Amino acid sequence: MAATRPSSAPRSVPAARLRVPRVRPAYRQVADELRAQIVGGTLAAGERLPNEADLGRAFGVSRSTVREALRVLASQHLVETTRGVQGGSFVSAPDPVRVVEDVGGALGVLVMTPRLRVHDLLEARLLLEPSAARLAAERADADTVEAIRAAAGAPRDRREPGGVADHLDFHTTVLTATGNLALTVMGSPVNDVLRARLRRVGVAGAEWDRVDAEHRVIADHIAAGDGPAAEAAMRDHLVALRPLHERDGLWTDEPACP
Repeated sequence: MAATRPSSAPRSVPAARLRVPRVRPAYRQVADELRAQIVGGTLAAGERLPNEADLGRAFGVSRSTVREALRVLASQHLVETTRGVQGGSFVSAPDPVRVVEDVGGALGVLVMTPRLRVHDLLEARLLLEPSAARLAAERADADTVEAIRAAAGAPRDRREPGGVADHLDFHTTVLTATGNLALTVMGSPVNDVLRARLRRVGVAGAEWDRVDAEHRVIADHIAAGDGPAAEAAMRDHLVALRPLHERDGLWTDEPACP
């Protein structure tokens, strides 16, 4: 049974200034205004928006324009629309997990085209993750250190040849340990694509044994609070991994599906 949403009267939405020469489609201007109110807290998570007719009057646009604006916001997980007596369009809280999934899915598709190469993902990773390891070492508390050590020492899942998921879980844990949401949102989708598209059966277990050992070294530096050492160890680790990721025949032809 679906959870009952908190009852609240529709909020009065300030009219957007749309009666000026339009440089963007009207539905996008409506979406922009509603998005600003959601992220700014004027419209709180769980609140029911006015119906399409009322929104149209408030913004001076048609119901079809409002409907298209709501579709844009729904695609960004800022609005959820339900049917039925208690239905309507409700404000959703921005969810970083959904953002990461969306970006990872888009990267998974783009990396199949000539416009985005695996090399580009690896280059971005090399710029992000060494700095993330340094920040993690500088900021990690006891619980975070424990999580990083657990990720570095996790037993390999024997059902998954090569254990690539465990390998990438460690990297995601380090990104999260920075406490910087922007770094996590930028770096985690890259790991999602690598996780989904690398052929597990093409990697020898001995190669992942070496990777595991390097993870433990990085974890030790983070636990010791040694930022420069953690950064250098992560950079060396990623450089050593590049021949593996760039090896012919290790990539699937399917997009990532987080």
